[in-house]
Amino acid sequence: MENYMWNEYQDFLVKTLNLKVEEDSKIWIHGPKLKSKLYSGDHILKSRETIIDDGKTKIYNNIVYPKTGENLPCFGMDLMCFFEKKVIVVWDFQHPTPKYDFDHPVISYLLPDMYDNTSDDIRFFEPGNHFSRFVYVRKCTVDDIKKHLINFKRYVSAYEELLYFARPKETDNKVYKKFDQYMLDLDPVIGYMASKFGKDFSEDYVNNFLFSYADT
Repeated sequence: MENYMWNEYQDFLVKTLNLKVEEDSKIWIHGPKLKSKLYSGDHILKSRETIIDDGKTKIYNNIVYPKTGENLPCFGMDLMCFFEKKVIVVWDFQHPTPKYDFDHPVISYLLPDMYDNTSDDIRFFEPGNHFSRFVYVRKCTVDDIKKHLINFKRYVSAYEELLYFARPKETDNKVYKKFDQYMLDLDPVIGYMASKFGKDFSEDYVNNFLFSYADT
């Protein structure tokens, strides 16, 4: 399955963070297409990628989990096209510690204009609790998707610099237990996936791939 409209976003993320594929699976169920990949990197514990295409809805989702020991955030992103005039793009530095208002000199220096850049209709995003004050949320149309690519590249490049600065090396995935549980409880993806792929498959996928560090 080609990654259609999100190709440039995916390619920049993978190349800039030097992600290496660990596992590649492709699942076709009742028409909708779902493709998953697991990546890792020198300073990255895992990056878990999901691409969904049911003909109308086209979604790219990824969370990059850094190696541990340096108190770093994940990099999370959702690129969601529901139809031509309803597209939502989201990315952020998502810290695994609850109620931790993330900031860092590297990020503040590289993205000073992005602090509190999202003020309208952030819905369930909660800056200061796993989501940062740098969270980027925009609604647009299909024609405007590439307009946000420049800011996406700035965020990913800043995250690359953060990893290079901190050079995390530990692999204690327990650090992400509360983070994955929060995301599992918060994220409406289970309902959407159940409607497209069936309840049993969706629960297994959400619990064992999307949020595998959570208590389930």
